[in-house]
Order: sequence, then structure tokens, then C-alpha cells
Amino acid sequence: MGSPAGGGWGAAPAKRVRRGATRGPEAEGDGSDPWRWDAEERLCQHLARCGLGEPGLQRRFRVHGVTASMLLDLPAGAFEATRVCLPAERLKVLACLDKLQQQHMDMMKVFNDPIHGHIEIHPLLVRIIDTPQFQRLRYIKQLGGTYFVFPGASHNRFEHSIGVGYLAGCLVRALKEKQPELDITQRDILCVEIAGLCHDLGHGPFSHMFDGRFIPLTRPDWKWKHETASVKMFEHLITSNKLEEVMESYGLVLEEDLNFIKEQIGGPPDEAACEISWPYRGRPKEKSFLYEVVANKKNGIDVDKWDYFARDCHHLGIQNNFDYKRLLKFIRVCEVKNQRHICTRDKEVGNLYDMFHTRNCLHRRAYQHKIGNIIEIMITEALQKADKFFKIEGSGGKQYQISTAMEDMEAYTKLTDNIYLEILHSSSPELKEAQEILRKIERRELYKFLGETQPETRSEVVQNNSLAESIAKSKPEKDPPDVELKAEDFVVDVVNMDYGMKEQNPIDNVLFYCKADPSKAVKINKEQVSKLLPMTFAEQVIRVYCKSQNPVIVSAAKQYFIQWCMEKNFTKPPDSDVVAPHLVPNERKPE
Repeated sequence: MGSPAGGGWGAAPAKRVRRGATRGPEAEGDGSDPWRWDAEERLCQHLARCGLGEPGLQRRFRVHGVTASMLLDLPAGAFEATRVCLPAERLKVLACLDKLQQQHMDMMKVFNDPIHGHIEIHPLLVRIIDTPQFQRLRYIKQLGGTYFVFPGASHNRFEHSIGVGYLAGCLVRALKEKQPELDITQRDILCVEIAGLCHDLGHGPFSHMFDGRFIPLTRPDWKWKHETASVKMFEHLITSNKLEEVMESYGLVLEEDLNFIKEQIGGPPDEAACEISWPYRGRPKEKSFLYEVVANKKNGIDVDKWDYFARDCHHLGIQNNFDYKRLLKFIRVCEVKNQRHICTRDKEVGNLYDMFHTRNCLHRRAYQHKIGNIIEIMITEALQKADKFFKIEGSGGKQYQISTAMEDMEAYTKLTDNIYLEILHSSSPELKEAQEILRKIERRELYKFLGETQPETRSEVVQNNSLAESIAKSKPEKDPPDVELKAEDFVVDVVNMDYGMKEQNPIDNVLFYCKADPSKAVKINKEQVSKLLPMTFAEQVIRVYCKSQNPVIVSAAKQYFIQWCMEKNFTKPPDSDVVAPHLVPNERKPE
């Protein structure tokens, strides 16, 4: 069993069901799982075993359509049961219900998560976790190259994915408890949990480095996202492990529910179509809010962020000022323009701004750290040089390169962070160039950081080779250095930082409700909140590095960079007055 061991995870199962013994829908003994009991008849059989076989009581349960799966969420389940009972029957029924709840608990698996504590995972999710495709996530760092800067950031996509699956269930159950009229079923909850669990299956080596740096350079014409690969890997996981029958035994309807899970992972197929017609097949328009739990494309407030805020801050050693548990207390669903959306209480608007500020701080201090970024650039260069020589076997024995492995999920399953060590310790002469780059990382012989700048205007700078070429042409005319530099001596990294929706304020897309009328959704503009909030929500930072370790060349490269900033009317690097005072216009010195 892969899930309980290693990776910081400890499992404390109460009573593990023997596989094969109670997996089928026909199993009806006390050892079977109440989650599967969708028929009223199954519950009535359980009542009879508890000594409550009176025809009148059983008839009322059948007439009201009460099933075991409806009763598992206490205290709502207790109310549902006592609603159909006579006063004399209630204590016996509640005792029977308590036994049913305990039976359900025995089916769940307990994980000791360093972030969320002891969490219960549904047995179907455990079956998904215990597959090669999911276990692969143990070998992909959550923060990629950031681990080379922050020694605590050793966590992987594996534990983050389990955390997101858990939080997805928490959010949907909170809505079910507050608003029974939403008709949230156990099937809905289970599907949302699976989507949260599997949303990152498609990540490549070093997470966002793979789809953000490597793929755009090796396959610039291919618009590929890790979410696309996550959907394909999920399909491969289900079929290769023959989980269809298991999913059906837990009450899922494959034709609808597989579509629903994949749609949550991949996001809306066409955002514009959502305004005109309902584009999804997994769930009807009445349950539109369920698509905002795992990957919320409307405003970015979803359980994926809630987990990585808490988990990344924990491992980075950075304070997390956002508390998702408070937000869970103040969410509800409201209807707007014939669609139901998740809304937040109006008084929580300040906390949501804090949430996006936390995201921005994490990007500035960790995710986009200048040294972490250059290490990822160097790893990317090594993978580029190794690409045509490194072979990965896929289905049918077909060979794939690093840049083509995602075309075949069997090959992609084998592609993880381990490729770094495979190249580093390879004896193949074709990998010598890639190997030397990785050895430089090991010896900390990194490309030298020259400085960073920003465009004075909001015009967007596009990352391409012409940036390095233009810097190489910016040799200072005043006291020029005795060094001639070329474009290949420079590395330019254009970093875009925002609140998650480019230049748009994500809070503009958040719906709120007021205490006076919780059923009515409203929007709150920035001016209604505080005058101290950001004026802009996106910016670009241009960082320049020099490949040489020679101090003379690095000094000359800094002068080239400062001259280039002045020619482009970009902001001056903070140390320009010290590094090249002869290039910088005279300004009044601080007293």
C-alpha cells in the first residue's frame, strides 16, 4: 500500500475493508459500505437487523425516500431520520443511526497531514491514491527549483493533491449542511473530492518549470497546459487500473460523473459560451456552483489555493495570514442571472484582499525568487540539450523524448524530477553538455544576477531572444568597459506578477451576500473597502543574468544592463549609482 508510508504521511486506519469481499453492490452484510446504499430497501434491511423491522416504520422510510447515504452527514441525517419517526421510535432509530455512522467511519482511511491534521479519506479516493499514476506525484516537487533556495520546500505534488481533495469535500459538505435545498448528493461530493485529488496529475518534472519554461521553448507552437495532461492522466489511471467497476460500486454513474470530474479539472471549455448556454455535460445548470470548488476560473478563489497557501507557507517558513476555515463559515450559494454561484459574506471582503495579497507575497518572496528562477532556467537548458538523446518507453514499446512524453500517458507516468539525477549520473556521452549544466548547479556556479528593472509604462514586454540581443548592443559610450559581450552572454527572464487575473482585480468578480438578505448576491467595488488597496493588480519585472563567472565580465555586463535600462526608459537597478556612477545622470544625493 503506497499511501500511508513516506512523504510525511501517516495512516491510522480504523478497520480496513478486505478488498474483494465487500466491493460489489450486492454485498449487504454489516461489513458493507453505507456510502453505496442509495436504495431505501438497503436502509430498511439495516433497520431490521437493529430490531426495527416494524412495517409502519419501514413504510414511512420508503415513502419519504430516506436512504443510508442521506443519513451519514450528522446532524442533518439525524433530523432526517427523526422527521419520519414516531416519538417512541426516535431513540431506537438514533441508536441504529449511530451504529450506521460508526460503520461508515470504519470504511474511511485516516491520514495524518501536517497541514490539516487527521483527515478522513473515502475508500474510493484511497483506491485512486494507490495507483502508479498517482504515486508518481511523490516524485514531483511542489515548488520546483525553489527547493534549491528554501531548504524546507521539499514537499511534493502528492501531499498537496490529497489536501485539495480533502478541502473540496469540506467545502461542498459545508454548503450541503447550510443549504439542503441545493440538493447536493453524495455522488456530487465524491466527484468533487476526486477532482480535487486528481487536479494535478498532469504536472511534469519540477512542476510549473515544465509547462512554463521547457515546453514553450521545445515546442513553441503547441499550446499545452498541465490541466490538459491531468485529464488524460486521469483517464489513463481509471482504465489501466480497471477502476470503472469500483467507481460504480460506490454509486457513481460513469457516463455523467467521469465527464463531471474531468470538466472540473480542465476548467470551462469556453468561457464565452458559459454566458450564452450551459457548456457542461457532467452536471446541469442548477449545480453550476460545483464547478467553482476545485478550479474557480471566475475569480480564483478555490480549494487548490487554500491548500497551497497553507502548505507552501509551512514548508517555506513564511507566515500565512489567510485562514480558509473562517471563509468556510461564511460561504453560501446565491442565484445570479439563472446561475448559482458560491458567494461570501460582505464583511469578508477585506480577508479576500488579504488572500490575494498573500498570493502576491508568495510569488515575490518564493515562487519568483531570482535565484530559484535562474536555477530553473539552467535545469531547462539541461533538459533541452538532453531532449533528443533521452528516450522514454511508452505504450507498445514506442520511444518518446522528454518533450513528447506527454503524448503517451504510459511514457509520461515515467517522467518525474528523477530525470535530473538520471542525466547528472549518466555515462552517456550524448548527455555531457546537459550534465555539465547540472554540475554547475550542484557546485552553485550559477549564472550571475545583474539586476532587475521594470517598464515605466504598462506596455507588456514579451520574452524572446531579441531582448538579450538588444542588451548586447547597449555598450556604454562613456568610459566603455574593455569587454565585448554577445547576446549569448546574457539571460533575460521576464516575470509577470499579478493577483491571478492579469491586470484585472479578481475581487471584481466575487459575489457577496449581506446579513439583511442572504439570498441576494451583490458586488463590492474597491472604493467601498479601503483607500489603501492596490491601484494596479499586475506588473512586469525584467531580470538579467550573465552566464560568465569572471568578475571582469560580470562588471562589464552590469554596465551594459544599466545602459540598456536608460535607453529603454526602464527603471534603474537599485545599485546603479554604485556600480556605474559615470552612466547615471547626476541626482541630488540623500542627506
